[in-house]
Amino acid sequence: MLVIRGTGAFGLCKYSSAVRRPAFRLYSTKVHDPLRILFCGSDEFSIASLKALHAYHLKQPDRIASIDVVCRPGKKVGRGMKKIREVPIKDTASALSLPIHEIDTFTKWTPPVTPNGPINLIIAVSFGLFVPPRILNAAQYGGLNVHPSLLPDFRGPAPLHHTLLAGRTLTGITLQTLHHKNFDHGVIISQTPKPGLEIPNPNTCTVPELQNLVAPKGAQMLVDGIKDGLFVPPLKAAGWVPTEGNETLIHAGKIQQEDRHIDWATWTMQDITRRSRVIGPLWSRALVPTNPGDTNLSFSQKRVILTQVEEVEPPKGCDSFALVPGLPFANASHPVGPKKGRALYVFTHDGKVLRIDQMKVEGEAVAEGLRAAIKARMFGDRSFMSGGAEFTPFRNPLV
Repeated sequence: MLVIRGTGAFGLCKYSSAVRRPAFRLYSTKVHDPLRILFCGSDEFSIASLKALHAYHLKQPDRIASIDVVCRPGKKVGRGMKKIREVPIKDTASALSLPIHEIDTFTKWTPPVTPNGPINLIIAVSFGLFVPPRILNAAQYGGLNVHPSLLPDFRGPAPLHHTLLAGRTLTGITLQTLHHKNFDHGVIISQTPKPGLEIPNPNTCTVPELQNLVAPKGAQMLVDGIKDGLFVPPLKAAGWVPTEGNETLIHAGKIQQEDRHIDWATWTMQDITRRSRVIGPLWSRALVPTNPGDTNLSFSQKRVILTQVEEVEPPKGCDSFALVPGLPFANASHPVGPKKGRALYVFTHDGKVLRIDQMKVEGEAVAEGLRAAIKARMFGDRSFMSGGAEFTPFRNPLV
């Protein structure tokens, strides 16, 4: 039993048994100067990180002294290019009363000198511009990046899109240093623990839904990395290679228009519905008469955007169309009319049927699929009977 004895008027005491020693907590946090951050961002994913950093700055101004924000200039959009579409992070930075610098290139641009001194840490999150060595070397602590994938998998500017396109069920966050020569090749200093984050409803998940999952987790990883001083040399690598299905590493390149161009000869129904869900309406080309009033018709190819499609059971008797994936047909006799129960269909490479509910023919407004095809005179001049039903196909398959 521990006995305490008084030792005088001031009530000081001493232990009659062994002296109790204070418990010391071991801190792994590395010491660094107050951070003067240059934050480079653009979209909602980077906004989450900026808000988290700003909250930590208000709470611990001795750790983060200031935050300056760099974003791309707004772009002219709309008819006549008269409206300016600002980068989303600009409004957030303005609401947080943070200094904003709009640049479209780092060439001949120098980071600002804050009232507390020069910028000493660059943070780039979903920014798009490469931060050159000149600027990284001038910053005492170099640069950091938050990337929404388990690097080295899905390096590139569109990791969320390609994660879903690949049908992955797991994802994660990586905190890395900014590399002096290449995007997404820095030292990984923090990463989502194995096996990664489960993607909710991976067969229906959209890019905004996945972003809503990873953005706050990326923001928290960044703030935790700042708190623990993971960016202070010597750096400790913390990466791991995911093993889900032993997939090969995928490069998450920028989504291009051609990524939406349907390859009817190879794409399955899953390919088409997945790409439509992840990267938006898909398109193809169709043969369209250019002089419908003349007796000698001539044709040209026009882009056809499939704005609304749905996998359905094949209409009875249409099995022969499966031999030509990409050849649209209507369950109607020639000439085709937009009557109740009639619709526009097309077989995919794996023998499944896609109903085209809405589409946009180049030069025309979006319309119900069958009506749009009739207006553009895409159907051939004959129909045929099959399995007790009558069908009219397009003049040629979509390409």
